[in-house]
Amino acid sequence: MPIIHSLLDTDFYKFTMGHWVFKHYPNMPVRYAFTNRTARVRLADSIAEADLRRELDHVRTLRINTSEIDYLRGITAYGDGLFSPDYFSFLTTLQLPPYTLERLDGTYRLEFAGPWCETIYWETLALSIINELYYQALLKPLSSLARDVVTATGTLRLAEKVNTLRARPDIRFSDFGTRRRFSRDWQAYVVRTLSQELPGQCLGTSNIALAMQYGLRPIGTLAHEMFMVMAGFMSATDDSLRASHNRVLHEWWDEYSLGLSIALTDTYGSAFFFRDMTAAQARAWKGLRQDSGDPIAFGEQAIAFYERHGVDPRDKLLVFSDGLDLGMIVTLADHFAGRIQVTFGWGTNLTNDLGFEALSLVVKVVEASGQRTVKLSDNLAKATGTAQDIERYKRVFGHEVTTFDACRY
Repeated sequence: MPIIHSLLDTDFYKFTMGHWVFKHYPNMPVRYAFTNRTARVRLADSIAEADLRRELDHVRTLRINTSEIDYLRGITAYGDGLFSPDYFSFLTTLQLPPYTLERLDGTYRLEFAGPWCETIYWETLALSIINELYYQALLKPLSSLARDVVTATGTLRLAEKVNTLRARPDIRFSDFGTRRRFSRDWQAYVVRTLSQELPGQCLGTSNIALAMQYGLRPIGTLAHEMFMVMAGFMSATDDSLRASHNRVLHEWWDEYSLGLSIALTDTYGSAFFFRDMTAAQARAWKGLRQDSGDPIAFGEQAIAFYERHGVDPRDKLLVFSDGLDLGMIVTLADHFAGRIQVTFGWGTNLTNDLGFEALSLVVKVVEASGQRTVKLSDNLAKATGTAQDIERYKRVFGHEVTTFDACRY
């Protein structure tokens, strides 16, 4: 059976971003590239190239069907008419563009290039495929009993999470675990279990297909690629490059207003974000998402930012989503209780906690409108781009972060 059965087996923000891209920058040429940040693991020694090609080729045969369009049309959690009719027409004919694949130095060079409105959907699908093929390879030599032990380990760890969270009804979270999941079936089991056992705390899932299957809220807003592509598009001068960041915020608000107004802060460093977001934007947007660096330090920065602009932090929401485990979730909930609202986008540790090491795999946009792209982050281990471009972006955005912590996921 193929790993990906539907183009909706992906993160919801690929569609919120995809809709915005379709309306504003559909033909922007972009290129995405796969990176294994756990470089000591030689993926090509575990995943056969023929298997990877078979799965990627299968994705290119998939189309979004009528029932899936009806589901997307019926999403009203973020306001009526979230997506435009012409976007649905586009989706019915969407075929993902070709990929390039090459085995190189024990890993794979995998890239996707084409118009942004089509290429944007490859990221999570490709990561889900690579992850599942890798864990299939680890399971293959095991006996039936040993495989049962893996499943039992995952089930026991999930039960421990549920028991801890049941005693903490103040903690609310969403599943963000599609891209580095152990398998499609395991993620489905985890999401189904959490929605049944913790219905008031599990707010939903980033996976559209699972949200559709289990009647859950699809969760997501926007990702780093929005800022990265816009920066590439506007990189001619330092001033236009710097202005690209707030242009994304303005255009996103104009498209979605309050419903999807959770801003991602760390593309060029959260320190720059807090300088660039205006007082009016601070008052209007619902909250912020943290995805790198020290989460407690970030939360304190956010509270100070809101107070500086005369905004009561208790009216705002922080979404923590960087490599969370249950211990960190509890720590953050306790630290910020009564000071600012918090919720958690729980990813790899939720859907890939069965005893095997989880890998840090990413697909990032590396070129837009013919220009190389950059991500700086609040952790330089997550930075992407050439050394020359990174230095320019550091200068332009006043990025002074020195933290370099190995990526856990």
